[in-house]
Amino acid sequence: MALKGASSDALASTKTAYEAFLGDPAHLAAVRAALAAATAAPGAAGEAAAAVPAAGEAAAAAGAKEAADSGSNSSSSGELSAEEQARVLRIMERTFGCYITEDPRAAELKEKINSMEAELAQARNQMSLGYTDPASGTFRPASSVQLRNSLRVSDQEATRKACYEGLRSIGPFVAEKFVEIVKQRNRLAKLLGFEDFYDYKVTSAEGFGKSRLFSILDDLETRTAPIMAAARERLAREKGEAALEPHNLSYSLAGDTEKAQDPYFPFELAVDVWARTFAALGIKYMDSTMTLDLCDRPGKYSNGFCHWPQVAWRKPDGTFVPAKANFTSLATPSQVGSGRTALATLLHEGGHAAHFANIDQPSPFFGQERAPTSVAYAETQSMFLDALMQDAAWLGRYALSRSGEVLPWPLLSAGLTASQPYEVFALRGMLAVCYFEKALYELPEGELSTERVLALADEVEARIQGGLSPRPLLSVPHPLSDESACYYHGYVLAEMAVRQSRAHFKSKYGNIVDNPSIGKDLTEVYWRPGNGAPFLDLVSQLTGRQLAADDWVHELQRPVEEVLREEEEAYKAAVAAGPAIPPGQPFDLGMRVRLVHGDEVIADSAEEGGLAGACERFKSWVGATFLEPAKKEAERAAAEVKA
Repeated sequence: MALKGASSDALASTKTAYEAFLGDPAHLAAVRAALAAATAAPGAAGEAAAAVPAAGEAAAAAGAKEAADSGSNSSSSGELSAEEQARVLRIMERTFGCYITEDPRAAELKEKINSMEAELAQARNQMSLGYTDPASGTFRPASSVQLRNSLRVSDQEATRKACYEGLRSIGPFVAEKFVEIVKQRNRLAKLLGFEDFYDYKVTSAEGFGKSRLFSILDDLETRTAPIMAAARERLAREKGEAALEPHNLSYSLAGDTEKAQDPYFPFELAVDVWARTFAALGIKYMDSTMTLDLCDRPGKYSNGFCHWPQVAWRKPDGTFVPAKANFTSLATPSQVGSGRTALATLLHEGGHAAHFANIDQPSPFFGQERAPTSVAYAETQSMFLDALMQDAAWLGRYALSRSGEVLPWPLLSAGLTASQPYEVFALRGMLAVCYFEKALYELPEGELSTERVLALADEVEARIQGGLSPRPLLSVPHPLSDESACYYHGYVLAEMAVRQSRAHFKSKYGNIVDNPSIGKDLTEVYWRPGNGAPFLDLVSQLTGRQLAADDWVHELQRPVEEVLREEEEAYKAAVAAGPAIPPGQPFDLGMRVRLVHGDEVIADSAEEGGLAGACERFKSWVGATFLEPAKKEAERAAAEVKA
């Protein structure tokens, strides 16, 4: 739903209350006093920590009071050892330290920024986004996801160009308000002693500053620039210079093969495929509850995401508090490519949910989504799992048509041939967001204007991606919101970790798909500690090596012929074996799943005899709500043309 005035005000006020709680210096002082008391006399720690939630009432609407109360209770009950009490207090200290704004001017600025962001979010959600149909001159409403899908699959260049212009229209629409937010964010960061807002955000989330981050990214950018240049030359040689145009690029890479493969990714089966994939990996959700809202509708937020009204944690008496997660995506089930997009989102956001559901620590502070939880740490989990869709070993088991036919190898081979030489484009697209935000916050305030920001976005796209991007930088929603601003580097660092983790698992086990050892290792090493362990340490612990880009760069440099040989062998073995949990068989992810469409409850696993039953009801709902009406409309249009 679009944010109405009252909802916008409520969002801003609850966010402000939450941040006021996290940023109250009295809480940090109380935690530090408790730490000092724990060192001197462990029994005294509880009395000092009890002061922490005293101001928590102001944050109740944002869900912060429960976290504060339970976090301090776990350190004051006396049931934890002195060492455990100290560990909980240290994560509380680190968390509060990310948000403390002792200067009252900073608190005022934060409240002002929250209101500005809520206004921008409301305006963006209510934007009349779409494209002008070149054939009829009619404006056709479409979300950013629908526009990007059309760029990949539409046969008509004029339509693709119109959809690209639709995406480009987001920039001028948001820029004026966004520029003012950037100014205020930078003022806040400098007031807090940071170089700029990017430096503030990365230090809070990752524990190291902007300069160290970009020393890592600069190395990756330098090593992959020649690979990108060669890929662009190859594409122009194979399909003509026009293939490099931003409205043609996605189609040139995926148009033909994606349409041909589309029948093997039926949207209505996506939830079932995701769930069976995770169950076969041995992934459990620790009795959590997940609400999935998967289909697009007017005014819906323009990006898939997962968040937690209730984080997972374990009480001092041993009772485990399961997570509650809300999960959204923006699928149009009748649109070509929607099934693949929905499945990728389910694997990605479902990976986030699996991660946070399995955090098993004696305080909710270990499992909150925001800093000091590392962005790279969180994204590694989701990106590792959505990478399964690229594996022939997965496709040979799970890419099935409505009639149960497996995606044929010639189609899969054609897709690999079309995409593998150009995987570097995705890497450079992620880097572009990072370098755009870096440059944005480094602009002197006097130069910040709508025109300069729009020009800067184009300049960064040209420098990092070799030309204008099919996903214009200002159509990316992350920079607009405080929670996800200066966040995209997390995807880059995470992809490094994903490639390194995959190489480790293949070396250790020989295979990843349908291997329950993968879920076990992910749970024990990556998920259970929450933010109580540094991201880089966790990667080293799992893989036995420090995080590096070597595995990623190596994969980008592999000849396509070598990739095809290995993938064909994996595909044949997968088809022969079939999925570990065949369609129609019951399975258990250890959670309750509610499938909804806004306020409408489509299916609830608690009422359908399990998740498999809920998937069947969802399948029927999609058919009745989207697929059958679309079929009738197509038949009607065909009859009119024939007449």
